[in-house]
Amino acid sequence: MTPIAPHITAFLQQRLPIERGASSHTCDSYAYAFQLLFEYASKALKVTPSALQLEQIDAPLVLRFLNHLESSRGNRITSRNTRLAAIKSFMHFMEYRTPAALDQIRRVLAIPIKKSDTRLVRHLTLAELQSILDAPNPSTWDGVRDRAMLHLCFAAALRVSELVGLRLSDVTLQPSPSVLIHGKGRRERCLPLWKETTKALRMWLALRQQPGAMISAPELFTNARGTAMTRSGFEYILCKHVHTATEHCSSLSQKRVSPHVLRHTSAIFTLQSTRDLRKVSLWLGHSSTQTTEIYTRADQSVKLEMLESAIAPKLRSGRFKASDKLIASLRAHNFMRS
Repeated sequence: MTPIAPHITAFLQQRLPIERGASSHTCDSYAYAFQLLFEYASKALKVTPSALQLEQIDAPLVLRFLNHLESSRGNRITSRNTRLAAIKSFMHFMEYRTPAALDQIRRVLAIPIKKSDTRLVRHLTLAELQSILDAPNPSTWDGVRDRAMLHLCFAAALRVSELVGLRLSDVTLQPSPSVLIHGKGRRERCLPLWKETTKALRMWLALRQQPGAMISAPELFTNARGTAMTRSGFEYILCKHVHTATEHCSSLSQKRVSPHVLRHTSAIFTLQSTRDLRKVSLWLGHSSTQTTEIYTRADQSVKLEMLESAIAPKLRSGRFKASDKLIASLRAHNFMRS
């Protein structure tokens, strides 16, 4: 039997960050996937997570775990496939470390990803977005911070990990306001800022630098304790302000607004403004325009432009004439006799 604990430690601390050069976001995502797997396996096998053996993480258990993610935790197929990708990456790592378990490892690697429906991306209208941006109270400390976070998250189309990972040194206000974003896959992008976003950031930075603020964290946005804002912290803040905005914009009650919905909304608005998919891809930090094409399916203006530029086929002229009631009844009579 092979204890799994030392191998998963080597995988997360050496294989991913050092040998593969994976970002901290990827390492965190993989670590969370194994946390869920080991908690499930611990309950199913009635052993402590630290006592789990590699041979116990076989294909049937992994399949039951993936079904558990969808049925019990309510995860979508994309989340399920992400957890499976983490497990497969670890199994590839174990191929050379434990050759005796090669047959078991290959059975896990043979588990296919699950196909999912390609749905339109969820986004907000301009009125809904404005209601959310106006929700924070600018006369309070947390209101100034929240307004700056929401404006920047939308304006720069940030992922939540990119937003909470921003540092003070990443923001430049003079001479041209801009923000340096450390994106997914170690891709950096530098984006200019709107005047409104710059104004919101200036107010937050001035408040943060006051002598009584007692904030020493290098991150741009902090919580009430003066430490770095977390993903769950920003999600809670967004949910709170969406609830407030619903009082002025009732259509928000029918929508599930997440940080990524703000990113999708920014992408849709950028596409409508530029009509250039390449520019949208650069703004979002995508590695390929193929990823950005999802927004062309959601943006009706792109389809309307194509429809207006195309020449519609002509209809044949003519007019429908209803049959005379008397003749119709006689025809029916003759049909019945024959």
